[in-house]
Amino acid sequence: MDEPEAPCSSVQPRAAAARELLLDALEDLSQEQLKRFRHKLRDALVDGRSIPWGRLERADAVDLADQLTQFYGPEPALDVARKTLKRADARDIAAWLKEQRLQRLGPSSAALLSVSEYKKKYREHVLRQHAKVKERNARSVKISKRFTKLLIAPESAAPEWEAAGPAEEPEPERARRSDTHTFNRLFGRDEEGQRPLTVVLQGPAGIGKTMAAKKILYDWAAGKLYRGEVDFAFFLPCAELLERPGTCSLADLILAQCPGRSAPVRQMLQRSERLLFILDGADELPAPGLAEAAPCTDPFEAAGGAQVLGGLLSKALLPQARLLVTTRTADPGRLQGRLCSPQCAEVRGFSDKDKKKYFYKYFQDEWRAERAYGFVKENETLFALCFVPFVCWIVCTVLRQQLELGQDLSRTSKTTTSVYLLFIVSVLSPAPAEDRPQLQGELRRLCRLAREGVLGRRAHFAEKDLERLQLHGSKVQTLFLSKKELPGVLQAEVTYQFIDQSFQEFFAALSYLLEEEGPPGAPAGGVEELLQGDPEMRHHLALTTRFLFGLLSAERLRDVERHFGCAVSERMKQDVLKWVQDQGQGRPRVLPEGAEDTNSLKATERSESKSEEEEEEEEEEEFNFPMVLLYCLYETQEGAFVRQALRGHPELALEHLRLSRMDLAVLSYCLRCCPAGQALRLVNCTLPAPKKKKKKKSLVKRLQNSLSGSSSSQATTRKPQASSLHPLCEALTDQQCGLTSLTLSRCKLPDSACHDLSQALRQAPALTELSLLHNGLGEEGLRVLSEGLAWPRCRVQTLRLQQPGLQEALQYLIALLQPSSTLTTLDLSGCQLSEPMVTYLCAVLQQPGCRLQTLSLTSVELSEQSLGELRAVRTAKPGLVITHPALDSHPEPLKGFNTAF
Repeated sequence: MDEPEAPCSSVQPRAAAARELLLDALEDLSQEQLKRFRHKLRDALVDGRSIPWGRLERADAVDLADQLTQFYGPEPALDVARKTLKRADARDIAAWLKEQRLQRLGPSSAALLSVSEYKKKYREHVLRQHAKVKERNARSVKISKRFTKLLIAPESAAPEWEAAGPAEEPEPERARRSDTHTFNRLFGRDEEGQRPLTVVLQGPAGIGKTMAAKKILYDWAAGKLYRGEVDFAFFLPCAELLERPGTCSLADLILAQCPGRSAPVRQMLQRSERLLFILDGADELPAPGLAEAAPCTDPFEAAGGAQVLGGLLSKALLPQARLLVTTRTADPGRLQGRLCSPQCAEVRGFSDKDKKKYFYKYFQDEWRAERAYGFVKENETLFALCFVPFVCWIVCTVLRQQLELGQDLSRTSKTTTSVYLLFIVSVLSPAPAEDRPQLQGELRRLCRLAREGVLGRRAHFAEKDLERLQLHGSKVQTLFLSKKELPGVLQAEVTYQFIDQSFQEFFAALSYLLEEEGPPGAPAGGVEELLQGDPEMRHHLALTTRFLFGLLSAERLRDVERHFGCAVSERMKQDVLKWVQDQGQGRPRVLPEGAEDTNSLKATERSESKSEEEEEEEEEEEFNFPMVLLYCLYETQEGAFVRQALRGHPELALEHLRLSRMDLAVLSYCLRCCPAGQALRLVNCTLPAPKKKKKKKSLVKRLQNSLSGSSSSQATTRKPQASSLHPLCEALTDQQCGLTSLTLSRCKLPDSACHDLSQALRQAPALTELSLLHNGLGEEGLRVLSEGLAWPRCRVQTLRLQQPGLQEALQYLIALLQPSSTLTTLDLSGCQLSEPMVTYLCAVLQQPGCRLQTLSLTSVELSEQSLGELRAVRTAKPGLVITHPALDSHPEPLKGFNTAF
């Protein structure tokens, strides 16, 4: 036997020393002892696992050392070997192994707990650490008291288009409140029995993703989630780890979250399928391909934060571990290049019911809660904004201050920008008038700090940063920055961050207004650094840009001048307007579906050679920008500004988007303000589920209505329930709306949407072109739609309808071609026309007063009889253009065709 060595301290030398010690012990066994050891080893269970007998049956000492080390880890293998040696009657060697282990590896490793012993200790530690959360005003509250359930909609809840028949309305997505059952379902098995290893929680800033992630960690530690499936869960804040100086390994990050330094990390990592890593704010990671080095593959390898997190996301590191990833939805396709088969879920914030619960939890005083909630409920726009928990907190904070000061709750806000500005003003307003100049100076410097951080992708600031800008100990530091201690090499490192990431982005936007006038010819306030840049930076600055637009509205500019003592140059607003208009330059106009050109054909060929994932990623990256721009315009709440801005974007094309109610509200507002000649295309967009109907009346009330005879009359006059397309249709009827062309393609429109669309067609002041392509409309929907098209004040001249399976329902559209109709172009490409329907169509077309000038039947299967009838119509009405590839193959008209029908 070798002489004792000095105790080891680092991880890798300890592992090598442990394996060497194990091999020394096993090589001292006789052949009979080695045989008994192998037999006893197959019954050595650790956490219910043992080495399969097939690996042990013919193993010698070297093989056994390798198997033990690989299966249990180097140091845990020593424990297993020592206990097995005693059972195999090799007690002298077991005693020697125990003594040598203490001498070579030191007492600390001997004191390590096993995984099964450590589970309970770690759970208790997590419960203590995360029992309370700090509010943005630094007040600590219990997470169970503060957490209000959010709506979470799994991606799988979206109805599949193929599942619904042509006349069947698809079921709406079902968003579930975030209770224990919903959190458990995130990692539930799909229809094929597969369980996702990566779940992405996505949602806009302030929607409550981080709070939901912390609640999941807390509920796991309390034994409510993933029982029997997850042994250890770890919370990794991505922004903080990316800013961490130096290198570290995943094992180091795990140890940092454990009580003491006695965690059996190697044993824990041996069963990575029982680990859960919560990566909060993964959108902070640089885009794929921009990282400095390849992702980590070894959990003990020291590397930069981006490499370690990138390794987890791509499954290069611990491929069997579970990941829960939170990210903003500003660019949902951005992480797709990293993630491996993710299951996505959308965090949708508070329901109306949960908004009320939040108010009562916040105020903890029924009278004040009732007053505040009642005021917000009456303000429809402000109430809608409160679906975002952070906005809800801001509103509650402002209202509490107004109630305490006895002020009237009459100040209202329509946008996120105005809510944030109102919060800042309300926080700063109690300061004495003589302190205001100093406070305004501090605020300017705070805005500069925020701007430096946003442009440099930093969320944490050192004390020297605050000292450089003379902010250390200032009032604004106390109000808007929170202090945090990060573990350092020698001592804890003190850092500061804004009370919320979105606040940093708001102050960064405000800094551009507070900047001094720049040199002649340069954009005012240096906004070019915010607006210009590559797509990666544009994504990062999306919220800051939106806040800037909101601050440039006339009303907000007056607020900034009044409260912050500065006059904003009008040139800045003009610079921003020019930038918006320039974004429309160079963007190719999307042709109507059915039109072909060489570029589109080449694009099709290219897309066929790409994978589905690559294609979806490109589509999301290309077509998400218009929606971001519309949100910016919405924040201004200035119709004239929006109208001028959209003149640079004559066609808005939104594709492959899952539209929320807020998205539709933003789009509808911009349409109300759009200039004449505007076109809108929604392609492959998923509409939000319509709001649920109100609860049915009680049985007593229904009986009373029945006895009074009112139920039958109400049934006949009851209006159809508004569809999710209703806000958009209402915008079309605004007399300021200049939209002339509307395309809805593959948007899974239910028949109920046709009622709203039909009503809009009767009043839309400018709409002359309507395209409904592959939406699955049924006969009832087409009938209702035709009523709107037939209305005397309907201005639609061009109608494109591409939908197979309509058959006889087309009679409603054909009937439109009467003298009173304004239709001049009808495109039925891709529809199915029976011979009797073609005969009816030809008879209507031949009527003297029919104004139709163009009829397109491309891709319509027609019989020889139908072709002959169409040739006869074309001969009788040479001014009518009828397009079909087979029409010119037999020029003779069909004999005996009755033109009078």
